[in-house]
Amino acid sequence: MPSAIINVMDRAARKAGRALIRDFGEVEQLQVSKKGAADFVSAADLKAERTLREELTRARPEFSFLGEEGGITGAARDRWVVDPLDGTTNFLHGIPHFAISIGLEISGKIVAGAIFEPIRDDFYWAERGVGSYLGNRRLRVSARNKLTEAVFVTGIPHLGKDRHKRFLTGLASVMGKVAGVRRFGSAALDMAYVAAGRFDGYWEFGLNPWDLAAGELLVREAGGFVTDIAGGDTHLEGGGIVAANPVLHSELIAILEESM
Repeated sequence: MPSAIINVMDRAARKAGRALIRDFGEVEQLQVSKKGAADFVSAADLKAERTLREELTRARPEFSFLGEEGGITGAARDRWVVDPLDGTTNFLHGIPHFAISIGLEISGKIVAGAIFEPIRDDFYWAERGVGSYLGNRRLRVSARNKLTEAVFVTGIPHLGKDRHKRFLTGLASVMGKVAGVRRFGSAALDMAYVAAGRFDGYWEFGLNPWDLAAGELLVREAGGFVTDIAGGDTHLEGGGIVAANPVLHSELIAILEESM
C-alpha cells in the first residue's frame, strides 16, 4: 500500500490535474505569456503550481518547496521538487500528453516521487527501497538486451538552446543502431514509460531538477540505471541524463560518448 507521503502526493496531483483538464479543454482561450525562447508558461501552469504548493505545504509544512515557476519557498533543506505541467508546449498546442511531477528530496536524496498523467488518469509513484508502481501494479524496466530490438525516447533541444549540433550527432548514431527513437515532449512521462518497460531507455540534455526528480527514482526503483551522460551521478545538477534498463544503459552511453 502507498505510504502517507505518496497519498499526500496523490491528492495534490489529482486536485491540480482536475484544473489542468478543464483548462486543456479551453486551450485556445488560455492567457499565455512568453517565459523564454520557445518556453511558454500558461495561466494553467501557474495555477497548478499554486495548488500543489498549497496542498503539499498544508500536509507537510516542515518541507520547503521548489517549483519550476515560483522558485524556492521556505528555508528547510528537505523539500518538494515540483513541475506543475511537464509538457507545456504539448498542452498549449492541444496535444494530450503532459504530466504533473512531484519529488521529495530528503538530505539531498530523492526518496519519493510521483508522476500523474491527468488525461489517462495514470498515477505513477515510487519510494526508495519500496519499488515503482502504476496505481497498485508493480513496474519493472524492460528485459530487452539487443539494441536492434530496442526503442529509445529522447528530448530534442528547442529554439533558444545551444545543443542542436551535439544532439543531432548523437541522435544519428543512436538511430543507426536501434529499432526506433521517439520524441514525445514530456521528460517526466518519458521516464515513467521507461520504468513501465514501454521504452528501453531515455536520454536528454539541458534539464532541471524538477524535470528529473520523480522520474529518476521511478526508473531506479523499477530496476533501471540512471546516470549523467558520462555515466556519473551529476544528472540532477548538470541537466544531462541517461536512463535505461541495466543491459542497454551502458551501450547507450557508449554510443553517445563515441558520437559526441
